[in-house]
Amino acid sequence: MQQVKSEAFLAGARPIDPRALPVVLPPARRKLRTRLGWLVLLHGRTLRRVGLALALLATGTVLYQVREPLGSVAVALGDLAQGKAAAAGLAIGEISISGQTLTSEQAIFDALGIQPHTSTVAFDVEAARQRIAELPAVETVSVRKSYPGDVTVMVTEKLPVARWRVDGITFVIDSMGEQIGEDRGAYGELPLVVGDGANDDAMVMIRALDQFPSLKDGLWGLSRIADRRWDLIYDTGLRVQLPELGVAQALRHLVMYQNDYQLLDRDVTLIDLRVPHLVAVRPTVRDEEDDKD
Repeated sequence: MQQVKSEAFLAGARPIDPRALPVVLPPARRKLRTRLGWLVLLHGRTLRRVGLALALLATGTVLYQVREPLGSVAVALGDLAQGKAAAAGLAIGEISISGQTLTSEQAIFDALGIQPHTSTVAFDVEAARQRIAELPAVETVSVRKSYPGDVTVMVTEKLPVARWRVDGITFVIDSMGEQIGEDRGAYGELPLVVGDGANDDAMVMIRALDQFPSLKDGLWGLSRIADRRWDLIYDTGLRVQLPELGVAQALRHLVMYQNDYQLLDRDVTLIDLRVPHLVAVRPTVRDEEDDKD
């Protein structure tokens, strides 16, 4: 009776798909799976970091290998963009420069960095302004671009205060003694200082001499001697030797000697004021033929 029930039950049961049955792993595989699960559970964050580091390393290696081709492509695309902008009527065609005297237009143009096909769009105004501002004579500068293709440069130069002659070349210097340009004959009214180191101390001597304007008549220049003291040189060839210290007092005595004895107008080639309260002179020596004439 029991056997009949079982067969009847089996006869009415639905067939089972073997794929739906659970897979029973061998003991060794079950053990390995358990270990991997524990490993992920305990060290999952570290494993993810290691994987990310390996991925970044691989990406960096690939980028390093293709850096030169990518750079070439970028340059080519930039040139292409420049060319298209220039072809569209945005090429820089007119450059206006004003305010410069000591600075040559060529120096400013070179600092602008404008090439034949540079477009107004790609032109970096601030970079150009910084390059021009580094030129020796430039105090301030403004650079402006306007479409479609104009660039305007306005320069304010440093104020020249003296001329400095050294090694046969005459430069123009500012109040700090900095060389800001070469004198090409346009600054003949400025005081002339001569010799090594004369530019550094020029303003001190020029200001001291400003207190005695009568001594400037016929003055050719100021000569720096051994970077320690000054000589006054007049266009007659007269040389006045000043002391290293007490220059103002020596100039005051020279004015007194001129007022009382017209010392600067006499036939002398040297006036020595290097010793305080003492003046020494050297008469002009003439050839015998000149005396006979």
